[in-house]
Amino acid sequence: MTTPLIPVILCGGTGTRLWPLSRASYPKQYWPLGGSGDDTLLQQTQKRLAGIEGLGKPLLICNEAHRFIVAEQMRQIEIEPGAILLEPMGRNTAPAVAVAALQATAKGDDPLLLVLAADHVIRDGEHFQAAIAAGRKEAEDGRLVAFGIVPTAAETGYGYIEAASALEPGALKPIPIARFVEKPDQATAEQFLASGRFTWNSGMFLFKASAMLAELERLTPEVVSCCRAALEQDVMDLDFLRLETKAFSRCPNVAIDVAVMEKTELGSVLPLDAGWSDVGSWSALWDTADRDQNGNVLRGRVISEGSRNCYLRSEHRLVVGLGVENLVVVETDDAVLIADRSQAQNVKTVVQQLEAEGSPEGKAHRKIYRPWGSYTGVVEDHRWQVKRISVKPGASLSMQMHHHRAEHWVVVRGTALVERDGEQQLISENQSTYIPLGCKHRLSNPGQIPIEMIEVQSGEYLGEDDIVRFEDRYGRVDPAVNS
Repeated sequence: MTTPLIPVILCGGTGTRLWPLSRASYPKQYWPLGGSGDDTLLQQTQKRLAGIEGLGKPLLICNEAHRFIVAEQMRQIEIEPGAILLEPMGRNTAPAVAVAALQATAKGDDPLLLVLAADHVIRDGEHFQAAIAAGRKEAEDGRLVAFGIVPTAAETGYGYIEAASALEPGALKPIPIARFVEKPDQATAEQFLASGRFTWNSGMFLFKASAMLAELERLTPEVVSCCRAALEQDVMDLDFLRLETKAFSRCPNVAIDVAVMEKTELGSVLPLDAGWSDVGSWSALWDTADRDQNGNVLRGRVISEGSRNCYLRSEHRLVVGLGVENLVVVETDDAVLIADRSQAQNVKTVVQQLEAEGSPEGKAHRKIYRPWGSYTGVVEDHRWQVKRISVKPGASLSMQMHHHRAEHWVVVRGTALVERDGEQQLISENQSTYIPLGCKHRLSNPGQIPIEMIEVQSGEYLGEDDIVRFEDRYGRVDPAVNS
């Protein structure tokens, strides 16, 4: 009988090296990167598992701010998660793995857990599945299998795994781990490459839930005890499992590599050569993408004339590359990055500068996603601002009121059901309504197509925290984060 295999998809991280696209409010794993289609990195992570024998429902672990994004992206690809577990704060990968193992064994089951990051690119899905199949017997026997990436260069930006014996080129064979090595200097990385015993540490693992729990209990028992307490006191929030904040906050901030894999005698490494990338920079994305005859990667509304070896991406406006070489150009609605491809990884310093200045471009896009749809900031001034609001069919904003602002709504597509102080009215295309200051109101979409609406706010204070919420189908409590 085949042991069930449950994907554990870790959805944390902000990916600041892919700014201005990836930001804290909407990180890289939720964008369509690394492929020619519309699937996001998270969706690609799940879809490349299709057809694996005994595949169970995934466990997804994310922070609270991204829970509705995760749920919606799983819904789009018709995947029903086993659970979406919400971390109240980041505590690295060891607590995340512990929580997943405890959740997977809560009813007496002992499945295989396949730990994956949501933001990796793997070009050869068939080879990836073959590697998983090759590691199953080892994992079923109680070994902790790490997938090591066959190195293509003497990289200094990755940790390495040394196998106890030389790797056989092309062989999908787990080998006992000799040691883990942190990011080396260039000379050491070259020695690693020449030895034929080293792979890059991908952060992907396969093991039985009970085997990992036993090693966690032996090597870092405080991680297990804190996670167990956080699960015992968890709260169901719609389709989400919210870990108890106080218990989880006591968890050590430690990676599973450090907590277990570097210390255990049960580790094996399985070499993986499947076109893997952690998409750590725009230049890395260029490396892994399909390029045209001039070496360019073009995404969105882009025209290239005489340009070579560039990554040109447009999210909104036309981008034209004319006779340029080795550039990264990324356009969003509020920022444009222009960088030499060799310097693109240094964009994180720009993000740090923006955050230090308190600039909104450092953390959030103008377009903000919500469980009911999205809104986009169009223009703002001291006492007024304009937003474009999109509401999904069947969705509804919370019943709410504002102390400091009034709102004018103009529907440009669809039909909206508007509630104002207990009265209801339908507002169709080219019709408008007014929400005075202090009015108790709600907007719903009773139709089959999205509502597109222009909202004009005016008042002495226009912050998103000026919301008094009376009722909300999505269980939101923090207006500053979840308006």
